[in-house]
Amino acid sequence: MLGLYYYGATPTFDLTELAANSSHYSINFQRIAWIALFIGFAIKIPAFPFHTWLPDAHVEAPTAISVILAGVLLKMGTYGILRVNFAVLPAASYQLAWLFLGVIGTINIVYGAMCAMAQTDYKKLIAYSSISHMGYVMLGLAAFTAAGINGAVLQMFNHGTITAMLFILVGVIYDRAHHREINGFGGLAQQMPIYTAVTGFAFFAGMGLPGMSAFISEVLVLLGAWQTHPLMVAFGAATAVLTAGYLLWTFQRIYLGPLNEKYKDLPDLSFREAFTLVPLGIIVLILGVYPHAILGLLNTSLVHLNQVVLSTSGAAVAMLH
Repeated sequence: MLGLYYYGATPTFDLTELAANSSHYSINFQRIAWIALFIGFAIKIPAFPFHTWLPDAHVEAPTAISVILAGVLLKMGTYGILRVNFAVLPAASYQLAWLFLGVIGTINIVYGAMCAMAQTDYKKLIAYSSISHMGYVMLGLAAFTAAGINGAVLQMFNHGTITAMLFILVGVIYDRAHHREINGFGGLAQQMPIYTAVTGFAFFAGMGLPGMSAFISEVLVLLGAWQTHPLMVAFGAATAVLTAGYLLWTFQRIYLGPLNEKYKDLPDLSFREAFTLVPLGIIVLILGVYPHAILGLLNTSLVHLNQVVLSTSGAAVAMLH
């Protein structure tokens, strides 16, 4: 941040002014500053290998904090990359994004899903799924196509609503059972049918089922990135099978089968709990059917930012020669 201030055309922290004078920075300075900024933002996303704090943070945090962390705060990492790295350091963004956003984002998608499948703690599973889904945002940003960047920012919003639902649902069962061990439950659908139905809806949304919001954003990311990084897209698209695997397997172990006798007196979803979940579910459905409600707001500024990065890539090549 201080480097951007001192090495710019004028000493300022005004992002619009820094972006307007981005050509003043040498290409070597842009690369160093880009990587330094990326590390800070990558921890926030969290991107592999800076992701290890997130599952522990979620496990220790109460439900409300997990919802804020997953629903809002993780997006500050990818927002920072868009707002600072892309806008102020466009030439370095074009050169480095394929590795730091594309490759690491693909690792996030696959590795996060595989870690989620290995979890026995319900909340940790959702935390690792969060890491996996943020990988789609990184892959979309690395595409430098209109579909990719629109899909990435839409995924930031959709991930917030869906993961907030999932963490609230984990909190509901933890308040009743006082533990989160997946194998310690069983058959809850018989005792808590409304809660199970809402959980099924949230799981389907997390899988990216057509008609729900995550499907649109993930498809836009994959279609946009296919034009520039087809191999990464192949891994990202194949991971949809893993995502369905760990979510459906979790659903089977917790909600299906014979009811665990210890939980035969658990109350179903309360009005207060439903009041927090239903609005999120409505947003997921509306954006699954009519994503233009948000895409219409995003498209102009994101396409412009994408064009800025692409237009400076030619200037950067000229500087190197």
